[in-house]
Amino acid sequence: MTHILVVTLAGIISLFLSLYIRVKAKDAPGVKPYIFVTILSSVFTFAYAFELASTTLKEMKFWLGVEYLAMPFIPVFVLFMCMEYVGRKIKTWNYAIFIIPITTIFMMQTNDLHHLYYKSMKINRDGPFPLLELEWGPWFNVHAIFLFLCLTISVFLLLKEYRKSLFLFRMQTLLMVAGFITPIIANYFYLNDWSEGIDLGPISLSIAFTFHGIALISLQMFNVAPIARDSVFESLKEGVLVLNQNKVIVDYNKAALIVIPTLSSHHIGKAIAEVLDENPKLKERLDEEIESDYTSLLDEQVIHFRINFTEVMNKSGLRVGKIITFINVTEKVQMEEKLKQLASIDGLTQVLNRTFFMKKTEVIFDDISIDGGNISIVMFDIDHFKRVNDTYGHEAGDVILTSVTSIVKKKLRSTDYMGRYGGEEFIICMPDTSLIEAANRANIIRQEVEDSLVAFYNEEIQVTSSFGISHALLEVEEDRYSIQQLIREADQALYTAKNKGRNCVALYNADELLLQI
Repeated sequence: MTHILVVTLAGIISLFLSLYIRVKAKDAPGVKPYIFVTILSSVFTFAYAFELASTTLKEMKFWLGVEYLAMPFIPVFVLFMCMEYVGRKIKTWNYAIFIIPITTIFMMQTNDLHHLYYKSMKINRDGPFPLLELEWGPWFNVHAIFLFLCLTISVFLLLKEYRKSLFLFRMQTLLMVAGFITPIIANYFYLNDWSEGIDLGPISLSIAFTFHGIALISLQMFNVAPIARDSVFESLKEGVLVLNQNKVIVDYNKAALIVIPTLSSHHIGKAIAEVLDENPKLKERLDEEIESDYTSLLDEQVIHFRINFTEVMNKSGLRVGKIITFINVTEKVQMEEKLKQLASIDGLTQVLNRTFFMKKTEVIFDDISIDGGNISIVMFDIDHFKRVNDTYGHEAGDVILTSVTSIVKKKLRSTDYMGRYGGEEFIICMPDTSLIEAANRANIIRQEVEDSLVAFYNEEIQVTSSFGISHALLEVEEDRYSIQQLIREADQALYTAKNKGRNCVALYNADELLLQI
């Protein structure tokens, strides 16, 4: 009775695994062939238990026929399961392999007519219980070779995947390989009559699927299967992170370590949220599952990434996972910043152009008006610049423009902004600067320009400059002033400076225009 109980238990295990997988992981890669193969294994095993319990040749032959309705298909579905597991698509022509198991069933069921599968069948009563003693025919050898080839190819596919797999996948692969080697060893024992006439095939198959069950339960084999394996290459420059439908990490490539330096093989099989506990910013981006930008710091260097999400669907159109791609767009961002800078900078003098200066100053003015504070606007131009162009040429004029702006920039603070307003006319925004302070600084710049000689070929050209300054002391949320108004007032002060003989600083006052030499 013990041997019957053992075989029955093996059948129950196979049946349990088929039901468990059907409920827990029905959409995972390779699961459909797995369900078929475990159901077929349970049918085969239960039928063999009835064969062992039989006492007459007729009963034994009947249950042997039932066994052969299921058993010939087992190696095919095992092979299909492994193909799906490693990401190989089962093509239409692959189904031609069913010809051999169908032929085996036919040969077995009609064996009494030709004896090509079993030459003879009789009961052996020499042991502790009656056993069916079989003499193998030529087609039995064909079936045995077919079974061996299917299992061998399955093992080969798994071992080939083993080399490029991470730690957890390797553990899964080894468990699967161990499971498939078990039937091969069992059949070897049976064929060499080392198992005392008991067919170890049904038990060995259940042991094999028990190995797979261990992988399933302890390592979540099908929930952590290598989905989208063909999309993940270590040579990719883009960081790739593969998640299953439960947002559990399935795989990643080395480039992903730039984004998540703490990532390791031990995180395979863990929820992404758990891995990113110390990086809430990235965690939030991945939770949103919306294409977005992300900035990371690596070796004190800022790196910009574009995060993309791609759904992984099974054949039924159901979502089984997600591929997250981190595209390094640092060069693109830097180029855009450079182009933006070029669009905002005057090409000759390398100060802000008029358009960008106005936008920048409006922002500064609005910020100051919120909390209150001082702001001064300085306008200046180069005296008699047209005369310089007419005397020395436009090339000399360009040299003078760049020389003067260089002098001015050296005298500005980091909070000040200078722009080219037009031609030889320039404008400076001085936040948090009183009228007197702005006048003093403008006068220092005026003196520096006057004292400097611009070398042009064999000539030394001296130029002077005139300045007009406006100022506003803004109260909190005051709206009496505008930046356009201050610019107009500075322009009027500059006009006054020119009328006063140039090379001087004029201050705008609401009541009168004051002149400072």
